[in-house]
Amino acid sequence: MADSQSNPPSLYAAREPIFPRKVYGKFRNLKWILMAVTLGIYYITPWLRWDRGPELPDQAVLLDLANRRFYFFWIEIWPHEFYFVAGLLVMAGLGLFLFTSALGRVWCGYACPQTVWTDLFILVERWFEGDRNARLRLHRQKKLDFRKARLRLAKWTTWLLIALATGGAWVFYFTDAPTLAVDLVQGTAHPIAYTTIAILTGTTFFFGGFAREQICIYACPWPRIQAAMMDEDTLTVGYRDWRGEPRGKLKKGQLDPDQGDCIDCMACVNVCPMGIDIRDGQQMECITCALCIDACDEVMDRIGKPRGLIDYMALTDEVREREGHEPKPVWQHVLRPRTILYTTLWSLVGILLLVALFIRSDIELTVSPVRNPTFVTLSDGSIRNVYEVRLRNKHGEERPFSLSVKGDPTLRLQLEGSTNKTVPVPADSMRLVRTYVIAPPGSEPAESERTDIRLWVEDSSSGERAYKDTIFNGRAN
Repeated sequence: MADSQSNPPSLYAAREPIFPRKVYGKFRNLKWILMAVTLGIYYITPWLRWDRGPELPDQAVLLDLANRRFYFFWIEIWPHEFYFVAGLLVMAGLGLFLFTSALGRVWCGYACPQTVWTDLFILVERWFEGDRNARLRLHRQKKLDFRKARLRLAKWTTWLLIALATGGAWVFYFTDAPTLAVDLVQGTAHPIAYTTIAILTGTTFFFGGFAREQICIYACPWPRIQAAMMDEDTLTVGYRDWRGEPRGKLKKGQLDPDQGDCIDCMACVNVCPMGIDIRDGQQMECITCALCIDACDEVMDRIGKPRGLIDYMALTDEVREREGHEPKPVWQHVLRPRTILYTTLWSLVGILLLVALFIRSDIELTVSPVRNPTFVTLSDGSIRNVYEVRLRNKHGEERPFSLSVKGDPTLRLQLEGSTNKTVPVPADSMRLVRTYVIAPPGSEPAESERTDIRLWVEDSSSGERAYKDTIFNGRAN
């Protein structure tokens, strides 16, 4: 008793490296396709060009933080339009809820960056060190001979180049990619660019090469949240133990008639990137990548048993199959109240964003009355109010904007430093114009406390108009 108190059991378990075996099948092919598509989008997108005119950047996707703009092909998002970005984030969250509700952790298994880059790093590892058994032998080899050092150095160098390309691609989204690439090579880029690349290179190298499944198990919160999105009709990877048990080995190439279809070959375990045994039931570590399905189907084909011992299924399917009934069709699992609700909300947010995108004007103005003082009495008795008017020109070329005031007909408008009421506004920019609204002596606005007025701006070249309501303060204050 005293010994157990003085030496309590350790709660820390050392990590056992996982060396997944190569597998073939439809789910593995789907993962290759999605890896190629997602990595292609990530690496290629910053180099796509889009002609916006002579005074605007020609990068198709650009987060221009210096000028506070977000360009996405023909769409341009200004700082005051951040609700578009917020809406896209809401859609991304609802989309994640939808896919999790329908298919479990399908995002984690197929499209999560940690999964994609880990898959790529494992592929590189397999190229240099061989398949699972060869990598295990190399790992268990205590002596660092020339061959082991050569293979490890080649693998780590390739990982580092991939990680460097990952960090480099990220910074290209924030400035002109060709220009930044030349500056990086010449050593003249901003220190922030080098720092960002170094941080992303290091994290990608470590997360994809060494941490791997540890990020999914311990660092990512999603495994602990996903249960709230799932129910008994959610399709996820499972083992048909009522068909596979009791397990038994093949004897002289034949199955014992008293045993189940599972021959305990460990193929499902050996291909799992998380190192779990799906036959033990649902586990938090499972990312539903379905590689165990491909491995098990391959074994079933060899021994002449039907596929599907490990398959995508729902808890309701288990109950039905144990009772001898056919499982529900896939569409009945996918189309149910929970997924319909998520789809409806996702679509509603998307429609609202599209409507907001198409109805927004290419010219805008904001009006800020100068409150100190609220009005000025001129030498002839007129009352003058001062406004700071910000004119936004979202076009790709300079446009002449004309200002006018509507309300009491006696009011007149004057621009500071200009003899007329038209000012040029540069392309894709905002101009601050100090504007005076003057009421003659004895007029109603001059003698009243407050008068509602409307300031109009018109694009003289296209006729497009916008307005903003404000207040004219009179001497009755």
